[in-house]
Amino acid sequence: MTAASAAGRRPNVLVFIADQLRADHLGFGGNGTVRTPNLDALAADSMVFTAATVANPTCMPNRASLMTGRWPSAHGTRCNGITMDPQAQTLPRSLATAGYRTIGVGKLHHQNMGWEFEPQQKEEIEATAPLLLDPAAGDASARPFGPGWDRWENRDAHDERFIELPPDYYGYGHVDLVIGHGDRPGGHYVHWARERGVDPVAVGGPEHAAETYGGWDQVYQTAVPAELHPTSYVSEKAIEHLKDASGQDQPFFMFVSFPDPHHPFSPPEGYGDLYDPDELELPVGFNQDHSKSPAHVRRMIEHRGEPDPDPTMTWAATEDQYRHAAAAQYGLITLMDEHIGRILAELDEQGLAEDTIIVFTSDHGDLFGDHGLMLKHFSHYRAVTNVPLLIHLPGGEGRRSDALVSSADLAPTLLELTRTAWYRGIQGRSLLPLLQGRKAAHRDALLIEEEQPFGLLGLPGPVRMRSVITAEGRLTRYFGTDMSELYDHRSDPDELDNLAGLPEHRALEHRLSEAMLVEMAALADEGTAPTAAA
Repeated sequence: MTAASAAGRRPNVLVFIADQLRADHLGFGGNGTVRTPNLDALAADSMVFTAATVANPTCMPNRASLMTGRWPSAHGTRCNGITMDPQAQTLPRSLATAGYRTIGVGKLHHQNMGWEFEPQQKEEIEATAPLLLDPAAGDASARPFGPGWDRWENRDAHDERFIELPPDYYGYGHVDLVIGHGDRPGGHYVHWARERGVDPVAVGGPEHAAETYGGWDQVYQTAVPAELHPTSYVSEKAIEHLKDASGQDQPFFMFVSFPDPHHPFSPPEGYGDLYDPDELELPVGFNQDHSKSPAHVRRMIEHRGEPDPDPTMTWAATEDQYRHAAAAQYGLITLMDEHIGRILAELDEQGLAEDTIIVFTSDHGDLFGDHGLMLKHFSHYRAVTNVPLLIHLPGGEGRRSDALVSSADLAPTLLELTRTAWYRGIQGRSLLPLLQGRKAAHRDALLIEEEQPFGLLGLPGPVRMRSVITAEGRLTRYFGTDMSELYDHRSDPDELDNLAGLPEHRALEHRLSEAMLVEMAALADEGTAPTAAA
C-alpha cells in the first residue's frame, strides 16, 4: 500500500517508455555490457516481467494498445500510418476523468508524423492492394472530425512554428512533444533547442556528424551536444512537471517517452565512444542456418550487409555493421538511463516517491543481430516482441515473474491500481494478482498481431501475420501464403530451428493452431454494449 492510498488519495503514476528497445539490452535484462545503473536500481525494488510481450511489434499499433488495453484489430490502428481515433477511451483519458493531471512528455506517435510512403512501398501497394490508395474509395466508416484532426503530430508543420496541442489530446491535459527519432526529431523539442542556440534540423544528421561509420548511414556521432539532445529535453520537461506537482493534492499521470534508442543510432559526444565495437559479442543465431526460414528471411541473409533502401525495414547485417550499431545504441541507452536517474532523483527530492507508481517499458524491440537480422517488421523473433517491463510500487519488493503478459495489460493494471473505473472493450488483463503475489501464472497463450499494407521480396503485401506463444512454443502464420513458423521452446528456446510442416511435429503445430484460433476469437471487439434484445 502506498502512502497516498493509506491517506485515501490516489497514487501518482510515472510511466517511462523507450523506443525500439529489446528486453535484454539493459543490465537488469541480463546484459553484462551496457551500463544502466539507474534502471537496474529501480528494477531491484520492482517486479520485473521477463516475458512481457507486445500486442504488435510496430510503433503506432502497440502504443495505441498501451494506451487502450486493446489489440490493434480492436482499436483500429492496425499498422503505422493509421491515426489513432482521437475519441478513443484511453488510460490517460480515464485518469483525467477521475481527477488526475495528465501529462505527455516526448514521443507519443498517436498520429502520423509524415504523409508519404516510401516510393517502393507505394508502388507495391498500388500493384497488390490498389483500393488502399485509391482516392475515390472511401473507408468503411467515416471519421466525422474537422479539417486537420489527424495532423497534430505532422513534423513539417511543427518545424515551421510552435504548435500547442489541443486540450484532451487522447486524454492528455498537457503535452511536450517530440516527433521522430535520432538527433534531429521535430515537435516542441526543436523550438526548445533553437532557443538555446542550436537548430537540430541544421546541425543534426550524418552529413553534419562529428564521426560517421561507413558501413551504415544510420550509425554516427551527432554534432548536437548532449545537453541539447532530445533525451535531455524529455528529462528537463519531466523534471519541470515534477516540481509543479510538489505540494499539490491532485495526483498526476505522466507519460515520459524517450525517442531513443530507435535508429538512427546517433549518440552525442561523450556517449559515442563509451563502448568498443570490437569487444561486443555476436548475438544468438547470428550465423545460423536459415534454410528452413521463410523466403523473405532467406533473401535478407543472401544479401547480408546491404541495408534496405527503406531505413525502417528489416535486413541482415555483417559482424562489423552489427558491432558498430550496437556500440552506438548502447551509448544512447546509457544516456537515457542517466536522465531517468535525474528524473527519479527529482521525484524523491520533491517528496513524491512514496506516493508514485513507476513503470518502465518499451513500445517494441529490435532484432539487433539475433538470427543475423536488424530492426523490425515481418518477423516475430523474441528480440522484437519481448520488451522490458518493470512495475514499481512504493514499498514493494524486488521480484521477477516469467508469466506471459502483454503490453495491453498495462492500462487495466494502472486503472486498477489507481482505483479508476474500467471501460467496456478492455482486452488486457490486470497484473495486480501477480504484483500482489496472489498468482504466479497470468495466461496460457498470448497473441501477437502484425499487418503491413506493403511487403518485400519473398513476402508479397499486404501482409497479415499472427503469432501465438505458449509455454510450449511459438507458431506464426503468414495469412494469404503457405508460409508459417513453428518453434518448440522446450528444446529450442532461441528459435533456431523452424519445425513448421514437419510430420513429426504435427501434434505441436495442431495444439498451437488451436490456441491461435481461441485467442483470435477472444479478441473480438466488445467495446459497445447492447441496449436491447432486438
